[in-house]
Amino acid sequence: MKQHRGSGRLYRSVTGAVAVALMVGGCGADGGTGHAARTSRPAAPDGAGSTAPAVSDSVAAWRKWGLRPLPATPRPPADKPVRLSATGTVPVLTHVPTAQKVVFITVDDGQEKDPRFIQMLRALKVPITMFLMNDAIKSDYTYFKPLQALGNHIQNHTLHHPVMSTLSLARQKEEVCGDQKILTREYGTAPLLFRPPYGAYDTDTRIAVGECGPRAIVWWRESMQIRGMQYQSADRKLHPGDIILAHFRGPSELKGTTMTHMFANLLRRIREQGFAVARLEDYIQPPTG
Repeated sequence: MKQHRGSGRLYRSVTGAVAVALMVGGCGADGGTGHAARTSRPAAPDGAGSTAPAVSDSVAAWRKWGLRPLPATPRPPADKPVRLSATGTVPVLTHVPTAQKVVFITVDDGQEKDPRFIQMLRALKVPITMFLMNDAIKSDYTYFKPLQALGNHIQNHTLHHPVMSTLSLARQKEEVCGDQKILTREYGTAPLLFRPPYGAYDTDTRIAVGECGPRAIVWWRESMQIRGMQYQSADRKLHPGDIILAHFRGPSELKGTTMTHMFANLLRRIREQGFAVARLEDYIQPPTG
């Protein structure tokens, strides 16, 4: 089994047909229950950039954080490139098939609860998707509500962060269904997506996810470290539709660096390559009916 190292963890991929699906980023029509996506601000026509400052309406807000604005976020396509179904095996997404020069930021776990990170996202209006794990967030569920109020969706990341592929189907269902229940209760919306801890999953994981409510497993193509990114692509570059993995981390795990400094470095790396940041859920069509 091939291993990927990111943010001090081992991220395991799978072999065979599933590995092909990971590399291709298959966005099959299989899926299930979910919620409608929301956009963070008015946007330009499909595939076009806005004339407004990217993501934030105030260049001064970016300067406050020592940053320059990102390129303008285009309007999400009316015909969503990822379409999920209420039945069948859940697909595995590593990227979104789009020609738009956008990437998607996902932030996992929820251990670090830095108030300045909330201030940062309020000022910059950079969209993220949060994959929250109950053991990490149960000390303060309310911390994530202001981030949710900005339009950022909360998704499933298990109760206890186990290596899912080492568990029985019954135990995997406990992890996914348990987190699904708590997140729905605390945040008022059932998660549509699931991320397996360490990236490890198997056939039973896909069954458990489908039976617990989420309708897709979300992987990634880049992972953010403290100052730079780790790439899976041979050219070590971002590509349109890439999903980036980051974590709610603090100084103890970032060698003294804060969550906001790490996130600022992430935005710099994205800007250097000329990408905008879009909301992942805006490119996904939830199941209907």
